[in-house]
Amino acid sequence: MMKPILRYIMVLLALILLIAAAGWLTAKPENEAVSRPVLAADAAAGTRGAAAFLGAGFGGISVESLDSSAIPWKLATAALVLDERQRDPSAAADQATVRRVLRRFGFLFPDQIANLPPGIVWRGGEKPLGITHGSIAPVGGTKVEVANLGCAACHAGVTYDAAGAARPDRAWLGTPNSALDLEAYTQAVYDAMRRHMGSDALLEMAATLYPEMGWRERQSLRWLVMLLAKRRLAELRGQPRPLPFPNGAPGSTNGVAALKYALGAPLAGGGPGDDGVVSVPELGRREWRSALLTDGAYAVPGTKPGATVEADLTPERLRALAAITSFFTVPSMGVHPDKAQHRLGDTEAIFAWLRGYEPQPFPGSVDAAASRRGEAVYAARCASCHGDYRWREGEKPRPAAFPNWIGDVGTDPLRARLFDAGLVKAVDATAYRALIDVRAGRGYAAPPLAGLWSSAPYLHNGSVPSLAALLDPAQRPPRFLVGGHALDFGAMGLRLAPGGGYPEGYRPYSVPRWTDTAKPGRGNGGHLFGAELLPAERAALIEYLKLL
Repeated sequence: MMKPILRYIMVLLALILLIAAAGWLTAKPENEAVSRPVLAADAAAGTRGAAAFLGAGFGGISVESLDSSAIPWKLATAALVLDERQRDPSAAADQATVRRVLRRFGFLFPDQIANLPPGIVWRGGEKPLGITHGSIAPVGGTKVEVANLGCAACHAGVTYDAAGAARPDRAWLGTPNSALDLEAYTQAVYDAMRRHMGSDALLEMAATLYPEMGWRERQSLRWLVMLLAKRRLAELRGQPRPLPFPNGAPGSTNGVAALKYALGAPLAGGGPGDDGVVSVPELGRREWRSALLTDGAYAVPGTKPGATVEADLTPERLRALAAITSFFTVPSMGVHPDKAQHRLGDTEAIFAWLRGYEPQPFPGSVDAAASRRGEAVYAARCASCHGDYRWREGEKPRPAAFPNWIGDVGTDPLRARLFDAGLVKAVDATAYRALIDVRAGRGYAAPPLAGLWSSAPYLHNGSVPSLAALLDPAQRPPRFLVGGHALDFGAMGLRLAPGGGYPEGYRPYSVPRWTDTAKPGRGNGGHLFGAELLPAERAALIEYLKLL
C-alpha cells in the first residue's frame, strides 16, 4: 500500500506536469499582427498587398524577434516617457507625450494616407505608421504586446505642398521616410530601458499610459518581460549601444550589418567598421529590376547580369522578386530565414500592388519647354544606365526598358565591400539558396528614377543633398543636415542654408542630424555624369526628372 507521503508526492508531480502541459499548450510564442487592415474575402491581390505593406507582421510578432528588433511596446514607451519627464517635468504622462517623443525620431502619425487603395480602411492610432504589433503568450496564461518595424515605417514618407513644405499629416505609401532615424530611436529605447528597468515607476507609468491593460498583461510585464529584459540588459552590460554596428541616420539604414548580425557572419572591425549605410529608396518601378539591394547582390536565379528588362514583366519574375523581398524580413524584423519563406503570399501580394503603384506626383510647377529639352538630355546621358522612357502627350513619362546596369562610378565603395564573401556564404547556407542568386563585388546598381524628386538626399548613401549638386559636383557640400526637412524645388533637394544647415527660422518636424561626407561610408565623390553639361542643360534635365 502506497504510503501517504509518496501518494502526496505523486499527486503533486502529476499536478505540476498538468500545469506545465497546460502552459505549453496555451503558449503562443508567435502571433499575427493586429495592425494589418481587415479586408473583404474577395479583395484583389493589389489591395491585399497594400494592406500587408501597411501592417503585416511577417513573423516579427514573436518571442524570437524580441531578441533582435521587436520591443515590448508598453514597457519601452513607458521608459521613454519617464526619460522625457526627467528632461521636462511639465510633460504629461499620456499618449500625446509618447507621440511627441517618437516624432523626434521621424516616425509619422498622419491623419491621412494619400494613396491608400479603395477597400482598405486605415485607422491611425497611438502607434506610428509602419509599426506592426500584436500580442503573444511566451508562456501559457501570459500576454505581452510586441511591436516591430514593418514595411511602411521606412517606406512611407511625407507628402509636400506646392512650395516644398513637408506635410507629415499626409503620408504616401512607397515614398521613403527620409526623416526616420533608427539609430537614434534604438539608442533612446536602450538607454531608457537601462535607466528604468526593474523600477516600480516603470510599471506604474505603463499602467498610466495604457489604462485598458488587464491584470494578466500587467503581471506578465512584471514577472516575465521585466525579467527577460533584465537578463538581456545584463548581457549587454558595459556596452554603450544595443547593437555592435551603426544603425543608420535619418533616411538611411544599415541592412547589411543587420543581416550579418542575424546570420552570425563576421562584422567589420567587430561592428563599428560595418557602416555601409544605404539611403531608403523610392519604390516606384522597382519591379523592373532583376537584382535587388543597392549593389544588386540579390539576383533572380537564372538571369544574366545586366540583362535588360522590357515591358513584359512576367508573373514568374514578380514572384521571384517577391521571394527575394521576403528575405528582407530577416535583418529588419528578426525573423529566421526558414520562417521568412512562409510569408511569400504577402510579398507576392505586395508586388501585385507595386505593379500598379505610382509615386506621388510632383506638386510644384514644371517648365514644359525645359522638360522637353531635358528629355533629350536624359536620353543622351542617363538612359543607358537608368532606363528608357516613352512620353506621350498629356501623360507622364512611362518606362519602356530598364538595363539593370551594375558597376563602379567612383562613389564611396564601403557599402559594396561590406557585402563580402563571408556574407555570401552565410546567405547561401540558408533556406533561400534556391531563391536568391547572391552576386557580390560588382559595384552599385543604377536604380530606376521614378519619384526621384521626393527622395533626396541622393547617391546610395544619401551623401548629396540635391540633384543640382549631383549634376554639378562643385556644389556638393562637405556636411549638411537631413531629417524633417523641406524641399528646394529649384535645386531639387533639401532646402538648405549656406553651410548646410536649415534656413533661419525653419522648424523641422523631426530631429535632424548632420551628414559628414568625410566619414567612411559617407563619401560624396563619384557619379560625375552631368559635370560636362551646360547650366541650362542641367536645369532642363531637372525639370524632366520631376515628371518621372
